[in-house]
Amino acid sequence: MAVSYKKLWKLLIDKDMKKKDLREAANISPSLIAKMGRNENVTTEVLSRICTALKCDIGDIMEMVPDEMEDSH
Repeated sequence: MAVSYKKLWKLLIDKDMKKKDLREAANISPSLIAKMGRNENVTTEVLSRICTALKCDIGDIMEMVPDEMEDSH
């Protein structure tokens, strides 16, 4: 299973926020935003800060998706 942050990017659009606004609100680094842009893993502490800043639940910003290789089996 892989992580997808598509829900986070859609939520930012809905809230009329830019990634820079999220960085400031959640007090996270640009490199963490970049990691999430590549759907890489980040710590639960980072996810918690984002959820607190956006007043949402973790399921509102990320989801687990099947790996492409798992789909072919």
